Amino acid sequence: QVQLVESGGGLVQAGGSLRLSCAASGFTFSRFGMGWFRQAPGTERGFVAGISWSGSSIDYADSVKGRFTIARDNAKNTVYLQMNTLKPEDTAVYSCAKSNTGWGINPFSYDYWGQGTQVTVSS
Repeated sequence: QVQLVESGGGLVQAGGSLRLSCAASGFTFSRFGMGWFRQAPGTERGFVAGISWSGSSIDYADSVKGRFTIARDNAKNTVYLQMNTLKPEDTAVYSCAKSNTGWGINPFSYDYWGQGTQVTVSS
């Protein structure tokens, strides 16, 4: 069965960095786009970054462009999110997701989700 397991979250001061990882299993990872989303308390889940199956196409939310980098290692069935220059407004639960037929900013493009990892940025 499909499993997505995130790791790497934690507490960091503003301006710091974290790298999230999402280990995938139960499907042919190299054939599907992947995405990272986040949800803060009282808000809807929002798109952070997405990457195509090959890694050749990438997209970011405007709020993280220039600070976050998404990457994937198809040999390790893992997608990463490098987060630099973190801000208090980046505080949220970050989840990775597997795309279904396509990928993009719409959560409905994804059919499986991890449980998420908490990222807290202190000011």
